[in-house]
Amino acid sequence: MPELPAFPFPSDHALRPSPRLGEVRGERAPVRVQLPYGAPAWLVTRYEDARLVLSSPAFGRDPRRAGLDEADVARSTPVDITAQTMVSADPPDHTRVRRFVFHTFTPRRIERLRPGTELIAEQLVDAMVEQGPPADLFEAFGLALPIQVICDLLGVPLGDRARFTAWTDMLVDADGLTPEEVLASIAEMNDYLAGQADLRAEHPTDDLIGALVRARIEGDQLSVDEMVNLVRTLLAAGHETTASQIPNFVYLLLRNGDYKRLSDEPELVHTAVEELLRYVPLIAQGSFARYVLEEIEIGGVTVRQGDQVLVELSAANRDGSVFADPETLDVARAENPHLAFGFGLHRCVGASLARMELQVALATLTRRLPDLRLAVPADEVPWHLHRFVRRPRELLVTW
Repeated sequence: MPELPAFPFPSDHALRPSPRLGEVRGERAPVRVQLPYGAPAWLVTRYEDARLVLSSPAFGRDPRRAGLDEADVARSTPVDITAQTMVSADPPDHTRVRRFVFHTFTPRRIERLRPGTELIAEQLVDAMVEQGPPADLFEAFGLALPIQVICDLLGVPLGDRARFTAWTDMLVDADGLTPEEVLASIAEMNDYLAGQADLRAEHPTDDLIGALVRARIEGDQLSVDEMVNLVRTLLAAGHETTASQIPNFVYLLLRNGDYKRLSDEPELVHTAVEELLRYVPLIAQGSFARYVLEEIEIGGVTVRQGDQVLVELSAANRDGSVFADPETLDVARAENPHLAFGFGLHRCVGASLARMELQVALATLTRRLPDLRLAVPADEVPWHLHRFVRRPRELLVTW
């Protein structure tokens, strides 16, 4: 039997999907690939097929329902970091846990956070200007903005930011770590969050952790472990991805010359964010595996119960049957049904929050620093290549 191609496929730039993904999409049918850990998986790259896999009840996120052992789960990390979280649950458990945060992340509620987020962004730019150029946009702005917002939302001390960053870096980039080290770090984070919950049991608060503790005390069906795992997922996803995308977006806008256009045409910020979400992979490789619960056909290929399927969102978001001129970054693109936040039951619950933060970030930067430019040549920007998210190691800018 021939050796399966290793996945993720190599790319010539951190923010550019591998050309091999386009070739696979052109072949139309899913292909078998091998991730660093676990059993082989089918790789889906077409938009239509991606929506099918992400929404059909024939696929689940709990490997046990497909008869898979934990060691068989196709993954890029030594252990499945989504195990026992909302991300790896199926209905009815997924529905029950997700409803505890759904109302917090509605577009209307997120809009109430916009003024506070704008104030944080203004203060961060003030600090950059006071310090003077050059500045590392990732550290001074990209990381600082979402961590302050998510800390305020959850109610955890901003002073613990370094601990959060270390934990989430480990979750998304476990290269060189043993499974025992990864699990120990997760346990440390869980102990911290459980302690935060205990504090709120004695002294109630209005933040999200406080609301979850209050719901548990009042009898809703949410275990302590579920509550801790839910908050851990929100804390990690709520800052790591957005913190990476802010410098990624600014890098591309500066390199392509679109940053100046947004400064001149601020009304384009919202469409620019959607286009950048389509164009820049939110996750550096295929989404977490879906497990086949019943035989079904994808793109002319029959997948069987127990098989695993990866959806490569960056490839689906460049499907020419859906997006005109898909390889071009068009900040004025009007029709943009991208899948950056997923689709179906497991669509990112924090999508509205991420959108708002990215809109505020670009609007504030292009208004306050219209002459922003890279302080080093674009091809000399150093990149940090996580398994899941990719971003500049630092993005030195001047103005």
